[in-house]
Amino acid sequence: MDRETLGQRIRALRIRQGVSQAQLAFPELSDSYISLIESDKRVPAPSVIELLAAKLSCSPTYLVSGVSEDVVDELRVTLDYAEIALQNGAAAEARARFADVLANADAVALPDMLHQARWGHALALEAAGELEEAIAGLRDLTAEASADGDLDHWSKVHVALSRCLRERGDISASVQVAEEALRHLIAIGADSTDAAVHLGAALLAAFIERGDLVRARQLADQLIERSERIGSPRARMAAYWEAAYVAEVRGEYEEGVTLAERALALAGEEAVGPATDPRNVHRLRIAYAGLLLRARPDQASQARELLGRVRDEINTSAAGEIDVAWCLTELARAETAVGRPGEAVDLAEAALDLLGDSPRRATASALTVLGEACVRLGRRDRAVDVLTRAATHLEDMESTREAAQAWFDLAELLAETGAAEEPRLAAYRRALTCAGV
Repeated sequence: MDRETLGQRIRALRIRQGVSQAQLAFPELSDSYISLIESDKRVPAPSVIELLAAKLSCSPTYLVSGVSEDVVDELRVTLDYAEIALQNGAAAEARARFADVLANADAVALPDMLHQARWGHALALEAAGELEEAIAGLRDLTAEASADGDLDHWSKVHVALSRCLRERGDISASVQVAEEALRHLIAIGADSTDAAVHLGAALLAAFIERGDLVRARQLADQLIERSERIGSPRARMAAYWEAAYVAEVRGEYEEGVTLAERALALAGEEAVGPATDPRNVHRLRIAYAGLLLRARPDQASQARELLGRVRDEINTSAAGEIDVAWCLTELARAETAVGRPGEAVDLAEAALDLLGDSPRRATASALTVLGEACVRLGRRDRAVDVLTRAATHLEDMESTREAAQAWFDLAELLAETGAAEEPRLAAYRRALTCAGV
């Protein structure tokens, strides 16, 4: 059934109250203007809607949408509850509450509220690891978003879509989304903004996943230069964080530690304030701990303590399953480094339970750490099994550089275990293929 128009609602309320057009108009408006509004030939300004709502004893929201204030309040409470659940890490509860709003027939008449519910629902799906559904929702939102209307939100939607595609293993699509968004920002003259830096960071992460380290390094330098020019602590934090990521994958761990420490210092600046997503601070601290493990093995206990604190914090935050799994994986790496491979196995398995078996970077990382712990425990058959799965995941995800290293490591392990020649040669061949040789 079609909803009443704004004009029809005003006319119905006026007649119900026994008021003429001239009486409703007096003294601020003309009766002819009221007639045009009621016939839907004029769209009144917000100030006029507020005036007419006061005269007709209803809310402006009801006048515009036809939805009663009680229903609007109920939907708003549900949305607020969903947002709190998402911030507290209760992804399933958040998803259910956002879905309640989306299923409410009255929400269609409340576009701002409907959009908030769709955006929150997509983030809740991502946090719950439901990447396919999250990507579908984010694609719809990017198609509707406008950089002219709300540049910050437009950027966030594109960054989220690129991130989810990358995590799913669709690296080419992740690159395409970020590159096209950046080109659009350049076209509208918004390339020197926080939004451009955050989109650049998303593109850089996709370059790294694809193994394109030369472009990643160039882009990291550009992001730092751009963020320093902008001067925003949030932009600078993102730029130094991504530069640390590039240093890590290039094996320049000490430089990565220095860059990550710079990013952490910026995250602690008062100027970043409440606008900084605490989830990003947690992710940065996990990345920093991982760099410490690689750059300074003698500080493995310090990295382990930091990861333990982060683990406690993210259990009561909006961290999604992927972030929790990443923390568990790095903690497992730390346990192996301090000589506790048994505890590392338990943590890596807990991470894999959260992630499932779909090809994604986090799954491959957890499998790799699990394999290393199994080697330390002398469980070589299991190590071969999980490292084979890790290498296969990385290859499926187009992570050619990491896949090549994983197949090479597996071939070396097979040699150590005295495996037959054919499996070892097959692993070496896969490594060479991934490396493009």
